Amino acid sequence: MEFDLLYWWLLALPAAFAVGWLASRLDLRQLKRENRESPKAYFKGLNLLLNEQQDKAIDAFIEAVQHDPDTSELHFALGNLFRRRGEFERAVRVHQHLLGRADLAVSERDRAQHALAQDFMKAGLFDRAEQAYRALKGTAFDTEAQLALLNLYERSRDWSAAAEAAAALERSGTGSFGTRIAHHWCELALEADAKGLAEAADAALAKARAAAPHAARPLLLAGQRLAKAGRHAEAITIWDELRVRDLASFALVAHDYADSAVASGQATSARQRLQAAYEQAPGIDLLRARARLDGHDLSADAALMSHLRHQPTLSAALAVLARPVDQWSAEAAQAVGEAVARAAKPQQRYRCAACGFEAQRYFWQCPGCLTWDSFPPRRVEEL
Repeated sequence: MEFDLLYWWLLALPAAFAVGWLASRLDLRQLKRENRESPKAYFKGLNLLLNEQQDKAIDAFIEAVQHDPDTSELHFALGNLFRRRGEFERAVRVHQHLLGRADLAVSERDRAQHALAQDFMKAGLFDRAEQAYRALKGTAFDTEAQLALLNLYERSRDWSAAAEAAAALERSGTGSFGTRIAHHWCELALEADAKGLAEAADAALAKARAAAPHAARPLLLAGQRLAKAGRHAEAITIWDELRVRDLASFALVAHDYADSAVASGQATSARQRLQAAYEQAPGIDLLRARARLDGHDLSADAALMSHLRHQPTLSAALAVLARPVDQWSAEAAQAVGEAVARAAKPQQRYRCAACGFEAQRYFWQCPGCLTWDSFPPRRVEEL
């Protein structure tokens, strides 16, 4: 009896081994076949994508995902492709599917959350994008999420939130955001002024100057508010500080500076300062402000022709054209002609309709994209 039992065990062991070996071979063949099919579909999609055949690439990636539904990289590739094509709803579904997987690693889950936030942002769903970005706090995507939130707040004109986000980024060592914060507080000051909240506007401007002491806009805006309130002498003082710090930005309020100088009885000293500023950085706005202090229009300014010769701009040419016809001279006509020719030169080009390449002469084949007959036979100014 014992011999029979041992005999059957000896027969059963090789049989079990053979069955197991056959099963493993079948599974291995199936696995190899699936592995061959999945990369093949993936690389096919990649090749189509590189050849800018996005529709066919999407089909190939969908096929790859069906062969290997557990591969997150294929899902990311497909979702990002949907987003690039503007198919935001499909991109959201792909990334939400990834987030719904229980077996997804923490790093991949954060990556999917970041991709989902980008989907919402591109789709213009700012509330959902904000929630998605906030969920990335403390992750590897924290800094990117904070920068995206800052752009979102600026885009939606939520200046308080933008200032707070920029300050947090600066505290974290991401970079310097002082000038950007100053702009946020300047916007808040304008909003407060529109509502008649003078004290709130003053406080906002003070914070703007504290955030970026050398920024031009807080000084410019502070002077405008003082001038509007009739405090012209104080406005002149603020704008003189701006003139010393940033002469280019001072030109933006040069005309207001002249008006406040007249109103506060400082026309003579203000003219001297404007003349010095003009000599340092000649500009039509400074010239116009100086003419205002001289009590005449820019077209009657004796220095206008000299300015037009050195800076043949359309603004100066228009000022000359405002003169009466009997005051025209050959020199004036020549200067105006040169200014108009200079301004018209960028418009006297041919532009490729396919890639935007511009050229002074006509091409039958675009030198940029090599497309035939892509240049309309009309210059840019005639289109």
